[in-house]
Amino acid sequence: MTQKLIDHAVPLIRAIVIHPDGRSESSRAAEERLEEAVGLARALDLDVRAEEIVRLRKVTPATLFGTGKVEELAALVTAAEAEAVVIDDDLTPVQQRNLEKAWDCKVIDRTGLILEIFGRRARTKEGRLQVELARLDYEKSRLVRTWTHLERQRGGTGSTGGPGETQIELDRRLIADRIVKLKVELDEVRRTRGLHRKQRQKVPFPTIALVGYTNAGKSTLFNRLTGSEVMAKDLLFATLDTTQRTIRLPQGRPAIIADTVGFISDLPHELVESFRATLEEVGEADLILHVRDIASTDTAAQARDVETVLKQIEQPAAADGTVKPRRILEVWNKTDLLDPEAREAIEGQAARSGNTAVAVSAWAGQGIEALRHAITELIDDDPEMDLVLQPSQGEALAWLYEHGRVTARDTDAEGRTHLTVRLDPQAMGRFERQFQSKAPAER
Repeated sequence: MTQKLIDHAVPLIRAIVIHPDGRSESSRAAEERLEEAVGLARALDLDVRAEEIVRLRKVTPATLFGTGKVEELAALVTAAEAEAVVIDDDLTPVQQRNLEKAWDCKVIDRTGLILEIFGRRARTKEGRLQVELARLDYEKSRLVRTWTHLERQRGGTGSTGGPGETQIELDRRLIADRIVKLKVELDEVRRTRGLHRKQRQKVPFPTIALVGYTNAGKSTLFNRLTGSEVMAKDLLFATLDTTQRTIRLPQGRPAIIADTVGFISDLPHELVESFRATLEEVGEADLILHVRDIASTDTAAQARDVETVLKQIEQPAAADGTVKPRRILEVWNKTDLLDPEAREAIEGQAARSGNTAVAVSAWAGQGIEALRHAITELIDDDPEMDLVLQPSQGEALAWLYEHGRVTARDTDAEGRTHLTVRLDPQAMGRFERQFQSKAPAER
């Protein structure tokens, strides 16, 4: 007798995706926004049965859409046997509740969808804390009287309160208490990150942060530059937790590079606030690599969305109160997806950009060496020094190669080594103290 195997796989939830057009101030085409929303839904493992763009002439406060459109969409929900409807826009709690009643299924707005994806993707303790805080901040306004346990509750005096009043207030207090606790824990995370940054500053390694629209290929580029195996998939928000590695640039200079969370248009403000500790890594970076999917027809609009989020990230002030200008290098990725003529045009445009853009294919490895050299030129702003070492100073020579960037080297007839080397002021002081060298003159 053959034994029947039990399928333990979780069945996919049937869903439809709706993009309300005309409400957002974004310059992106409605078709592009709908395609992105469908991608987000599939990233959450939803079985998208139908997708539709709904033109909005005016917003109905109770349901977002007009009565006739709500009934028309109800027929679409029934025909698709949908268990959930994704609205690619923010809904008020009242709108969400009324639509769920009208369609008799779960309704998820854009913020709720992104928060759910983040909740599934977060792996580290810090990531989970940040997502939970964002989720609670989002849900605290959604405590509406829609659950069966929120019935009339009789007080000790025999009086009857409003429907669910006591339970709602209890839920709100529990959420508020949890939010306070999470903020304390994240403040500790922030303090720890600050200590780590101070430790890194003692070792004069420049820091590089990868930013970009979600699915632009940041993690693939990170793996290509570092030789790591960070998860990289053709999937929206494939990775969330910040990963840092040390890389060697041309002439041997080490640098610390960080792969950060992907950005997206209309990124929920709850996430921007909750991921503040992570995004501080971007604000502190000596150089930002803005990775763009140059093969996307929506690449310009995506770049504007990333720039909008970058403006929300504070930059630390120096000891004298000044804020150094942010250095950004655009990395035009996925050139392998372009036809030869378009690829040649993009590469030519990047070459003429004056070291503000580099065209690469992180997947195929094209343009990576040019990117390394561009990074070096942008962060290698330490002054060049001339040094002369005696033949017996082999240890000093090795130290300079480890902590500086030797750009020229020659040996004279007497065996002395003439070096042109870049050293930051802190490393120069250490060199002088350790090897008792005379302070060299700056070129």
